[in-house]
Amino acid sequence: MFDPDIAPSGTLLGLLQRGRGDGTLHALAAQRADALAALEQCVLRDPRLDWRVESRSLYYARLYSELEAGLDGIEQHLFHPDDLLDPDEHRCGLALSVLGHLAGYGRGDALRLLRRYAATGGTWEWALDELAVRDDEQGLRGLGPALLARFPETAEGDTELAAAVREAYEPRPWQLWAEDSRHPATAARVRKALEEVSFDRWQRQLRPTGPTPGWSVRAVLEWADEGLTQYPAAYRDQPAARCLAAVAGPEDRPELVAAAQDGPAAARAAALRHLADRQDPQALDLIEAASAGPVDLVVRAALESFERMRSDDAMARARSWSEREDALGISAARMLACRGGDEDTGRVLAGLRRLVQSDGADAEGLAVLIEGAGRLAIGRAAPVLRHVYRETSSSQLRGCAAQALAATDPGFAAGFAVECLWDCEETTRELAAHQAATGDVRVLAQLRRMAADPAEEAEVQTAVRGRLSSGEPAR
Repeated sequence: MFDPDIAPSGTLLGLLQRGRGDGTLHALAAQRADALAALEQCVLRDPRLDWRVESRSLYYARLYSELEAGLDGIEQHLFHPDDLLDPDEHRCGLALSVLGHLAGYGRGDALRLLRRYAATGGTWEWALDELAVRDDEQGLRGLGPALLARFPETAEGDTELAAAVREAYEPRPWQLWAEDSRHPATAARVRKALEEVSFDRWQRQLRPTGPTPGWSVRAVLEWADEGLTQYPAAYRDQPAARCLAAVAGPEDRPELVAAAQDGPAAARAAALRHLADRQDPQALDLIEAASAGPVDLVVRAALESFERMRSDDAMARARSWSEREDALGISAARMLACRGGDEDTGRVLAGLRRLVQSDGADAEGLAVLIEGAGRLAIGRAAPVLRHVYRETSSSQLRGCAAQALAATDPGFAAGFAVECLWDCEETTRELAAHQAATGDVRVLAQLRRMAADPAEEAEVQTAVRGRLSSGEPAR
């Protein structure tokens, strides 16, 4: 996973990289040249910890519009020689998504850049998906010959074309090209590719492929461990555990317990998962022993298996283990955060504090503890939650912190909830639309802008319009 270089949270660049609402507010108040430089750096060097779950493109596109920013920097980035030498969606994906939103706002220069990049750029598939939902039929039809020219009229080219059609996220352009009477050669090639895709899909359904284990406990455990000998390694402990659910009987328990105690890594992990899912009487002792071992695969399987358990014995162990300073202690605190009661608030809070102190505001597994603090309404957790909100680089985690603060911090509505109206995450904006105190003069103005913004998510607009129509007095 790409590891971005994130600036301190108190700087304009750091706020924009995190996608915080304060980033937009500070950028609009800063010198325009400084704001544009920080914004462009964010767009050209994707700051997200995980681009698959974190939103930024609409956030940055809105700021481009507010600042009336030009697109020269994006153009130079997209058409740099590196783009063709080593096409990389992580390098260009965010910039293309920002252009897509700008095109949706009516920016003709953004639409032209997307068309040009789709015709000549390295990560053309992303640009085409943006155009599929932004461009009109005439613009898309005009791209057909240039796109098809990427695939030579050879057997290999036809295979690559079929693969491109099969993997396309948005089918609209391909359907238009298949029906385009003005370019009959293009239409014929696309129709043939569409037929091949349908045939390939039918064949895969008839003849499923992939490795499968033998039909016995020993074969399943051996199959799990064989995955680690491959390059790259195939981690099969979870599918192996599902297979064990189908093949293991009471007579196989001794073999599974032995594997969970000291078997090879993947086999041990699979056996641990299976025994925990079956609430085996030895499962908790096996999990405790495995969690202290040196093999990450086994430790991960032990902790994940424990957190899925639902028995009273597992809850009792969680309360006992939550005082530990190791990974099992944090895992126990996460279980209590999910399923504990009022008597567990101290344990959940202690686990939350310990994890933030040891691993920081971006710690793995922190979201569960934050959600637990909100679920249990632990008021004493508010200082830690505010720290995570400010410092985390993950907009998803910040959204979790905002939800928890809404339940634990009486000052949330007049504080963080106001800036959340400009946040990059739609769920965070939706929360703010419900919670932000209208005593701040900025709130009603922003709610009205959100209600009129055609790019705003439907759930957010529903919350905004409900709030605007409620006639609620200022808090």
